[in-house]
Amino acid sequence: MTTLRTDPHPKRPPRLRITEMFRDTVQGEGPSTGRRAAFIRCCGCNLTCGWCDTPETWDSSRFDLAAESSWWAVDDLAEWALEGTEPIIVITGGEPLLQPGVVPLAERLVEDGREVEFETNGTLAPPRRLVDAGVYWNVSPKLSGAHVAKERRIVPETLRAFAALERARFKFAVTALTELDEIAALETEFGLDPVWVMPEGTTREAVRTGLQKLAQPVIARGWNLGTRLHIEIWGNRRGK
Repeated sequence: MTTLRTDPHPKRPPRLRITEMFRDTVQGEGPSTGRRAAFIRCCGCNLTCGWCDTPETWDSSRFDLAAESSWWAVDDLAEWALEGTEPIIVITGGEPLLQPGVVPLAERLVEDGREVEFETNGTLAPPRRLVDAGVYWNVSPKLSGAHVAKERRIVPETLRAFAALERARFKFAVTALTELDEIAALETEFGLDPVWVMPEGTTREAVRTGLQKLAQPVIARGWNLGTRLHIEIWGNRRGK
């Protein structure tokens, strides 16, 4: 994990440190799977998941984060997003809630009639302005297979705050069937609903094999089964 550097020019209009932005794709996970979407990927994360598929957003031991990211004014990001015709703008990371600039960005996009989905690990509380703006939350608490200490990846008061929101949905990436019991315990303790479960994997074979193993147990528990559609289509390709 790396500490996200603050904006070197704090007196300028709000800015965000961005790893990548891309369109001409679809949302690959969760309730909006298959819908056309544009993505804004924020730099920085407060977790260090062993299976993370976007380590270039935070892992300075393997990546030059300065080369991998750049600072963008909120107005310029909004202009880029609104130039496209995608109905959904996904703000992801890393962990996007580390950067305060996501608040005015999302407000601008919602005001222009776009749906905004935040991909978050569920450790940082949802800002009230984003809740009031009506964004959607794809909350993805990390399970033991991420190899992160439980006290870092599971923050009870934050999960309760998300569970109370009408537009929150809970998405779990599973590395082993034993993790389904962890999901069930979190569902019961914090009232998480609805629940989506998908296999962790960055190859088509891994996703398909995981789906075959998960399908019946997930259905039996009354949850939604999810895939990683972008992996099925393009493989583990950045910008898709």
